Amino acid sequence: MKSAFWLVVGVAAGFVAAHYVSRTPQGRALFDEIDEKTRGFGAAVVDGYRSREAELRDSIRDAEDAIADIAKRLD
Repeated sequence: MKSAFWLVVGVAAGFVAAHYVSRTPQGRALFDEIDEKTRGFGAAVVDGYRSREAELRDSIRDAEDAIADIAKRLD
């Protein structure tokens, strides 16, 4: 319970510090840069996920075609 308390205190202190830092032009620029990089990283993760999903769907389709071909040969 003591650790949770200090975690909450630390998070609150971080928010207060970030609020004061964001008031300065340099702080605003810093947060804008962090935001830009975070959004870029998120977009890259989404693109990678979609690319991998497409690869897996193609593999499944190929496997289904191969199974159907084998089933036709056995009939």
